[in-house]
Amino acid sequence: MAKITGLGGAFLRAKDPEALYAWYERHLGVSAQHGFIFPKDTQRGSIAVSFFSKSSDYFPVSQPAMLNFQVDDLDAVLENLSAAGVIVDSKREDCDYGRFGWFEDPEGNRVELWQPPAE
Repeated sequence: MAKITGLGGAFLRAKDPEALYAWYERHLGVSAQHGFIFPKDTQRGSIAVSFFSKSSDYFPVSQPAMLNFQVDDLDAVLENLSAAGVIVDSKREDCDYGRFGWFEDPEGNRVELWQPPAE
C-alpha cells in the first residue's frame, strides 16, 4: 500500500505574508523564497504532527495551528528574541525528548521552539 513518507510543510494564513517572512528571517535566521525550506541535513530530530482537542489549552483556542521549529540552542534563541522586544513565555519544558519554549510572532501566533536532546 502507498503511504506517507514525511511532512512536506505547514501552511498558515497571514495578514501580511511578506512582512511576516521578513520578521522570521530577521529574528530566527530563516530565509524565505517560496516559504521556509529546511534542508534534510539541518534536521536533528524527527518531525511531529499532532492533533489536539479543540478545547486544549496547549496553544490558544483561537489559533487553529501552531508552528514548532527545531533549534540548536533554545535558551540563546529565546534570549535573542526577548532582547529584540518579542513576547517570550518565561515557561520552559524539559522532557526526555528535548526542551521546549514559546514566543509570540508579530501577528499574535504562539510559536513553539524545540531543542532535540543531544545525540
